[in-house]
Amino acid sequence: MVDQTGELGASIRYLSQRFSMPEKRAAAILNDVGTEELGHLEMVGAMCHQLTKGCTAEELEKAGLGDYYADHGWGTFPQSAAGMPWTAAGIAVKSDPIADLQENLSAEQKARATYEKLIDLCKDDPEVLDPLRFLREREVVHFQRFGEALRIVQDRLAQKKFYMHGMKKGCY
Repeated sequence: MVDQTGELGASIRYLSQRFSMPEKRAAAILNDVGTEELGHLEMVGAMCHQLTKGCTAEELEKAGLGDYYADHGWGTFPQSAAGMPWTAAGIAVKSDPIADLQENLSAEQKARATYEKLIDLCKDDPEVLDPLRFLREREVVHFQRFGEALRIVQDRLAQKKFYMHGMKKGCY
């Protein structure tokens, strides 16, 4: 799960969006979730490594991983399940807080849906199933956090702006 909807893409997206986020609390949420996504990337990489550790080239070929093995051996390489290498081309950063947060809400739902499909594929392996369930739950929490950030930004944008006329410079 290392495509643009995966952990690496999410981390880079959120950590990049925080710089142009006008509301500090929303920027802090982007920072927190972006940092946590890096930890999730480590978990996914560790699971992939553990699942292939000790496999022979023939076993990988039989499992449909012959092309992957030819390119990367037993290394963990950032690519999608379909074999597309990771690229930043799909990372959405618009410096529009509403557009960016809506993108993040969608990304978290796509990641949750992907984890649910992976859980369906791994029902016979509790050592893989438990971390996948944990990661799916974190996607739900991230969705909630971005909903909170969106409300914070919308509330700020909805505030009336008051301008004081006739005040001397430095008098507040």
